Amino acid sequence: MTCAACAGSVEKAVKRLPGIHDAAVDVLGCRAQEEKIRETIEDVGFGAKLIDEELKEKSILVCRLHIKGMTCTSCANTVESALQAVPGVQRASVALAIEEAEIRYNRRVVAAIQLVNAVEESGFEAILVTAGEDRSRIDLKVDGILNERSVMIVKSSVQALPGVEDIKIDTELQKITISYKPDQTGPRDLIEVIESAGSGHIAVSIYPEADGREQHRNGEITRYRQSFLWSLLFTIPVFLTSMVFMYIPGLKEGLDKKVVNMMSIGELLRWILSTPVQFVIGRKFYTGSYKAMCHGSPNMDVLIALGTNTAYFYSVYSVLRAATSENYMSTDFFETSSMLISFILLGKYLEILAKGKTSEAIAKLMDLAPETATVLIYDSEGNVVSEKEIDSRLIQKNDVIKVIPGGKVASDGFVIWGQSHVNESMITGESRPVAKRKGDTVIGGTVNENGVLHVRATFVGSESALAQIVRLVESAQMAKAPVQKFADQISKVFVPLVILLSLLTWLTWFLAGRFHGYPSSWIPSSMDSFQLALQFGISVMVIACPCALGLATPTAVMVATGVGASQGVLIKGGQALESAQKVDCIVFDKTGTLTIGKPIVVNTRLFKNMVLREFYDYVAAAEVNSEHPLAKAVVEHAKNFHSEETHIWPEARDFISVTGHGVKAKISDSSVIVGNKSFMLSLDIDVPVEASEILMEEEEKAHTGIIVAMDQEIVGIISVSDPIKPNAHEVISYLKSMKVECIMVTGDNWGTANAIGKEVGIENIIAEAKPEQKAEKVKELQVS
Repeated sequence: MTCAACAGSVEKAVKRLPGIHDAAVDVLGCRAQEEKIRETIEDVGFGAKLIDEELKEKSILVCRLHIKGMTCTSCANTVESALQAVPGVQRASVALAIEEAEIRYNRRVVAAIQLVNAVEESGFEAILVTAGEDRSRIDLKVDGILNERSVMIVKSSVQALPGVEDIKIDTELQKITISYKPDQTGPRDLIEVIESAGSGHIAVSIYPEADGREQHRNGEITRYRQSFLWSLLFTIPVFLTSMVFMYIPGLKEGLDKKVVNMMSIGELLRWILSTPVQFVIGRKFYTGSYKAMCHGSPNMDVLIALGTNTAYFYSVYSVLRAATSENYMSTDFFETSSMLISFILLGKYLEILAKGKTSEAIAKLMDLAPETATVLIYDSEGNVVSEKEIDSRLIQKNDVIKVIPGGKVASDGFVIWGQSHVNESMITGESRPVAKRKGDTVIGGTVNENGVLHVRATFVGSESALAQIVRLVESAQMAKAPVQKFADQISKVFVPLVILLSLLTWLTWFLAGRFHGYPSSWIPSSMDSFQLALQFGISVMVIACPCALGLATPTAVMVATGVGASQGVLIKGGQALESAQKVDCIVFDKTGTLTIGKPIVVNTRLFKNMVLREFYDYVAAAEVNSEHPLAKAVVEHAKNFHSEETHIWPEARDFISVTGHGVKAKISDSSVIVGNKSFMLSLDIDVPVEASEILMEEEEKAHTGIIVAMDQEIVGIISVSDPIKPNAHEVISYLKSMKVECIMVTGDNWGTANAIGKEVGIENIIAEAKPEQKAEKVKELQVS
């Protein structure tokens, strides 16, 4: 192509293709946006080839920065604009509430360090959290002396390791930051090499997780609390002398006593007390205003500085004029400036506390991972020779981890030995434990219910499922809701507009007072038109700070997504949260959602005269060897008939478990069989009509009937139920009152599904549905 006419020819030809909605041709870059159009382009006389989209995608990374010094939405907008202006940046989003920026950039055009520099050039401090590259990073703390020689030896030793891409050593913080490929090396290898390079003179451990951000927030909280308390110490006397003591006889006369000419003791005290509040405690507002004005982006600090300085310096002028005059009655606003600074400091303190709350959910998610892990050591023949307890953050790829009953799985991986049930509700939401045996995958952070498992680690560190969930929550908190974007647009012009409005208000009131006069009821005695106009101008300025406008929406989004995550609800971002108000139909699963997800014994029916405790001793002796959740429920119920916690059940011989049907064993001199109806029939055990009727009744109640037979004769039926959550009916009723349709979709049988639906108040029920059918039903409802 040589000109725009050529591009037009290609574009028209492409648009004629079926299925093409739109096409754009770049005459300078000689490329078109569509993929499957090469032949059509060649048909109109030009050559074309496909761009390697895979290579293009690999060059696009997502970088995260922690930003210090932002005080309001104007600051966030300034940083966002500075990042957007950097060549190679596709999208930048700055979240004021968590003080972070997320930047999507092309690493072939711009480096992460340039993004940090762009933020710092805009007047804020930036710390690189992650560059988004496909590699792991670890921060190590060094205990010992790091001189030039040891630093050189450590650096060269670490760089020689396979998979190490970068190493930075901060001797002041005693911190070593290493970027590496997890499939080639790991944290234990790195620590071992560093300690060896130090010839035993240094000890290395993982650097505290806070990486400075939590410490920075705690420091901010402490500083603002101290500033507020000091401000309060000076402001309360100012407030009392101007607003309270002036109405108390005796005190009023003392405060009105003149010191020099018309300057009173009260005015002098207020001047002295408000000065440290204005210039010492409130100096951070001057610093923030100066930085903001230097970068041409007036923010909240500018409004505070202008408002309080106007009130303070007018008061100084008024008091000095009274001190040099024998008849001038001064009016001061010292209480306005000092009280305003105190209230803003209180607001900032509460704001920082609220920001801290937004990250609590992420911290709780991180706490799902166990602190330690047991790693198995093998010999050359593949036999376990020992085991070692290590920090779970030191797990490396291909490590074999031992997981005991009741313990948490320390890393994503697959089972190489053992069988058990694992509770994966923290990932899947399904509270019923999932059976695991050799070859099955497990997820880090999930809970091992029973048997011992040996797990080979596959995904560690930032690659783990838990780390990805944390990143999902963080990304959701970064995403801006549509209403927040609208508020940000207003905030960009808000401060200049308020300053202009304040000046116009002051000028209007001043001129009106000068030339037309005010109604006498508006003006207190001893206040002239200039003072009244000034008061109105200050009022407009100080009450119009964009704090609520800029912080209300993002704080609400942060808290909502954070609380949701802590309750097991992952919200994709502000837009999804805002769209929730339009929901008119909710689809519920049954197990673990409407029900608790943990079966319990609710009823027992015997067909033979025998003591109930004896009956359960036989059943528990057979079921204690089974890993099925229903078997565990029966054994737990059987324990209630014995006072001792560690009761020993009779010995079970010739134990056989048939998956999905039941178990059989020899207990004492009796053959005990526990299972469902089909299991009994397969073993030629007659199921009487009475027993069949009881099973049908239990099914209608959403109970599962377990048949117990001894010596080929049915002796009882145990009813097990998954109880409905206490607030399930209340939730459904509340949703119905909001005109939200409720549907239950479950894989359970129709009898159980109808019973549960009737109890919680759901009429629309879909039962015996497979997982893919559940997804299809949701898609159908979205389309309709």
